[in-house]
Order: sequence, then structure tokens, then C-alpha cells
Amino acid sequence: MGGRYAAQRRAPWVLMAPFLALFALTFVAPIAMAIWQSFVAVDREGLFGEAGATSRFAGLDNYARALSAGFVASIGRILLFAVVQVPVMIVLATALALLLQSAAARWPQFFRVSYFLPYGVPGVIATILWSFLYVPGLSPIVDVASALGIDVDFLAPDTVLWSIANIVTWTYTGYNMLIIVAQLSAIPKDVYEAARIDGAGAWRVVTSIQLPLIRPALVLATVFSLIGTLQLFAEPQIMQDVANAIDSEYTPNLAAYTNAFTYNDYGVASAQATLIALVTFALSFLFLRLTREKAS
Repeated sequence: MGGRYAAQRRAPWVLMAPFLALFALTFVAPIAMAIWQSFVAVDREGLFGEAGATSRFAGLDNYARALSAGFVASIGRILLFAVVQVPVMIVLATALALLLQSAAARWPQFFRVSYFLPYGVPGVIATILWSFLYVPGLSPIVDVASALGIDVDFLAPDTVLWSIANIVTWTYTGYNMLIIVAQLSAIPKDVYEAARIDGAGAWRVVTSIQLPLIRPALVLATVFSLIGTLQLFAEPQIMQDVANAIDSEYTPNLAAYTNAFTYNDYGVASAQATLIALVTFALSFLFLRLTREKAS
């Protein structure tokens, strides 16, 4: 009996062993390696390091170098991006979801797929497509605006961040809409019938029933969007070729990439990656804490 009980206790761990091993190899080990690398410095001898290289424990030196003026500015820039772009995208996704779930909606499946399609376009391709709409001489939008006497420069230092925000919003609004639609579909029909019996109109149903009940989906979509914002990389990297305002430290991820693969300074790049992870965790935790306090 004891052996059978022990076998039953071991069975879940045996079944989970392949996943746990893969998880440790592809997720835990790289994180641990990056954290360790952030405390290591490599000294290269010779002009190009051809005479050899030695590793040494650097303490917090990599973190001090990682917090350069450009990297700190990129953190501030991306926080401003998150404060403006994420709420706009969540509001648009919520509005689209409510429209698709309304009783008056026609062809909801068609429009649901249409709104989701931009998410299926790879970020690199989407950025290239939108770049054609931003570059003067190629963009029909700029040409029409110029014909009307309106000076538009989507790639200027003051506007290029919002040009990137437009690409991100176009790409991910449909994805977040599907998260909200799934939550709306889970609302029992009895709730709507009771509201109609009580004489509630469409706006009353939205504000008193739908929005409160889809709050978990809104929180989830917002947290995912905040995490994605701090990982912004493909769009600014591709747009570097057409926008002089985007430098090698325009976003935190771009700064870490530049240090790692342009300057071969993996210690500083690992320190910056660790700092990005800490900022992401702090923002997500703070947002969840605030939403939990409001709910209570």
C-alpha cells in the first residue's frame, strides 16, 4: 500500500519532468545567465582583442555604466509611450468589442477577423508598410496634406514616437479586442434579460453590467500591453533607416541590443536587460496593486 501511494505521489512529477526540464533550460537558465553576466566584465588585450580576453567580477560597475544618460532617457521615453498609447489602445479595443457584441452588430465574425488581421502581420513587415506612409515623397498622406497646405512630418523628433505608437496600436488593438470579446461572451444571457426587464437601456447595460464584468479582461490586456511596451524593439530598429531622430538608445531594448551586438559589451547589455525586467515587474505589480485596491 505504501509503495502504491508513493508511486501515485511521484506520477505527477514524472509526467511534468519533460516540461520542467525544458522550462529550466529555455527560461530559467538564460535568466540566471543574464543576471550573472551583468556582474562580469571582460578585459580584452590588443586592439581588437586578438591577444586574448579575461573575465573578472565587476560588481555593480556594469550597472553604473548601464545607467547612461541615453538609457535613462529611453526609459522615460517608453514610460511616456505607455502612459499615452496603452490607454488609447485599450479604449479602442473595448469599444470595438462592445460594438461587435451588441445586438445590432451585423456580420460580427467578419469584422472580428478583420480587426484581428493586423496582429497576424509580423512587426517588421508592419513597420516597413507604415514607413512608406511616413516618408515624404512616398507617402500619399504627406502628399495630400502638402496639397492642402498642411506641413506634416511623421518622422520629426517630436512626432516619431507617436508614429511608432500608431503602428503598435494598429497591430495590437485587435488582439486585445479578442481578449475582451472572450470575457463578454462569458457573461450569462440571464443577466441581460434581467436588465431588459428592469428597463435598462443599451448605455446602462454597458456601464452597469458589461464594463464591471469585463474588468479582469481589461486588467489582463493592460498588463500584457505594459509588458510589451517595455519590450519595444522591432519598430524603432526598422525605422532607424528612415528617421534620424531614432538613435541606438531610443528604447531600452534597443540600447541593450546595441551594447551587446555592436559594442560586444555583454556585461552592460545584461545589466540593462536586468534593469528592464525589474522596471517591467515593478510597473506590472504597481498596476495590479492599484486595480486590486480599487476593486476592494
